[in-house]
Amino acid sequence: MHIWQFMTDHRAKCLMLTWEHIWMVTIALVIAIGIGVPMGIVITRHEKAAQKVINIANVLMTTPSIALFGIMLPLLSLIGQGLGKVPAITALVLYSQLPIIRNTCTAIQNVPAELVDAARGLGMSTWRRLREIEIPLSIPVIVAGLRTAAVMNIGIAAIAAYIGAGGLGVFIQQGIARVYGEMIVAGAVLVSLLAIVVDTAMALLEKLVTPAGIKIGRKHIDE
Repeated sequence: MHIWQFMTDHRAKCLMLTWEHIWMVTIALVIAIGIGVPMGIVITRHEKAAQKVINIANVLMTTPSIALFGIMLPLLSLIGQGLGKVPAITALVLYSQLPIIRNTCTAIQNVPAELVDAARGLGMSTWRRLREIEIPLSIPVIVAGLRTAAVMNIGIAAIAAYIGAGGLGVFIQQGIARVYGEMIVAGAVLVSLLAIVVDTAMALLEKLVTPAGIKIGRKHIDE
């Protein structure tokens, strides 16, 4: 009851911090898509490069967020952006790369070889095969990677409050500083609810972009 009362009394701030959180995660995800999806497509043609790129993304993924913020602080301070939203969004972009690159690469590689061979036999160029066959069939798996990245980044963005980035982590940070339990729990609950809403929305999107043929194939396998 106390937590609900806290959120009711501070609903304007709750909405503002929620919007700030969504804004950070969305901007980071858009940038990450622009980097990760093309990279995932390119490395499908270069096996050695694929392993190196995925290994680098693995290292970034396993780096603690506080440590990554600490590394970026002196680097981005050179352009006057050591604290705030720029390092937070940069970190979120880096953390997003592994699920996006790996899912894109895996999805493209798992397109049935007979379809690719048939397209090649029809004289389709590499770009046309990608655009008309490989990418459309890969979209559900790519969206699954985006779903993972989005949900993960919602949690990581909460820690970014410690470098002045704002978002729902402000409640957790200030609650700990003030030993204010209701504020801490309210921040955690709002982050969790946001993650659940985003995960549900992305799951729906994943279902919507799945080609009808794949849906029918899955249904037959389940039966």
